[in-house]
Amino acid sequence: MRVLLNGDFPTTFKVLKASMAEFPALNGQSVSYAVLEYPAGSVNPPHTHPRAAELLFLLNGNLEVGFVDTTNKLYTQTLQQGDMFVFPKGLIHYQYNNDTKNGAIAVSAFGSANAGTASIPGSVFNTSIDSGILAKVFLVLSLKSNEI
Repeated sequence: MRVLLNGDFPTTFKVLKASMAEFPALNGQSVSYAVLEYPAGSVNPPHTHPRAAELLFLLNGNLEVGFVDTTNKLYTQTLQQGDMFVFPKGLIHYQYNNDTKNGAIAVSAFGSANAGTASIPGSVFNTSIDSGILAKVFLVLSLKSNEI
């Protein structure tokens, strides 16, 4: 974590993790940690942690955060420095720094040494799922036929 103290603030969203993969002493301890740096206007895209809830503490700046429950209801909150927010285990969530001039820094604690992260855009669009199937699922018009 020393790189946080001696490095420059990133120009894109950045996560520095302390999970079992980076810090093997966490094996069996049911806890892990991450520091999240959000430059102005950046976003931590929709994702989920399949093995842990996340408790986010905002150290600096402002963030818009939200998660979607199992009935597809969106819960959002605008956080200010010193606020906390919990993302329930396995639910899709995001964080967005809507400040166009200032960065934000948050610390997240997880109830697992290996919370896992499944990026929704990465899981959907960086795979070999046929683009025609994705177009139908996301109601995108086909460039060839203008049909859904």
